[in-house]
Amino acid sequence: QVQLVESGGGLVEPGGSLTLSCAVSGRTLNNLVMSWHRQRPGEEREFVAAIINIGSTTNYADSVKGRFIIFRDNAKNTVYLRMNALKSEDTAGYYCKARVPRRDIEYWGQGTQVTVSS
Repeated sequence: QVQLVESGGGLVEPGGSLTLSCAVSGRTLNNLVMSWHRQRPGEEREFVAAIINIGSTTNYADSVKGRFIIFRDNAKNTVYLRMNALKSEDTAGYYCKARVPRRDIEYWGQGTQVTVSS
């Protein structure tokens, strides 16, 4: 069983920064492909960032390149999303996903709300 618990969401002013956390239980991070996604009401969920295995390989959506950083702490079995230079269009529910390599299995967290407003 794999469980994901997001935290760190909240209110932030435009241009500010926020760090989201995704605590993983049931599996070590080096056996998972971890990613962050976001979703606005009435819209489809979209990809934000991903980190593969040990952490040397990352991928970002064009909309967040240069502003967001995904990283992991294996000792804490937690993946993070550092968000900088936040914009109003970044406002969304942010969800953590774990994918088991070579298996058609995905796990999702409950989400955490990020609101960028002055």
